[in-house]
Amino acid sequence: MFNPPGYHGEAVPLQDTPHHMYPGQFHGPTAAGGQHNFVLLSEPPRDHIIWSLFCFFYSNPFCLGLTALIFSIKSRDRKMVGDLEGARQYGSTARCLNIAATVIVCTIALIVIIVVAVVAGQVSYTFRTGHYGK
Repeated sequence: MFNPPGYHGEAVPLQDTPHHMYPGQFHGPTAAGGQHNFVLLSEPPRDHIIWSLFCFFYSNPFCLGLTALIFSIKSRDRKMVGDLEGARQYGSTARCLNIAATVIVCTIALIVIIVVAVVAGQVSYTFRTGHYGK
């Protein structure tokens, strides 16, 4: 390694990265016959309660928002009790219902915007050309 004149190389010890920062990595001695520990850090299940509240108050087609909110509350209750698998299942159901409600409302909003634009164009054309009522 080349050091410019006047600069002396220093020995800097390398720091080991913390084991908790990289889930799923092998940690431990790597010598032959050594032991490998496989660290899996699972994140807690998500209950999607904010999204469910939004879908319930602002977009509740076919009561999907209400149903998603109920499943979100059940997921949060399961998480508090310690049943992580049950919480994960209820959270997954709430997520699917929220997705369905959001897609339905966005599709309806897009259709309404297109219909309003077409009708406004037709009304504008009719008044501009003077062909109304004839």
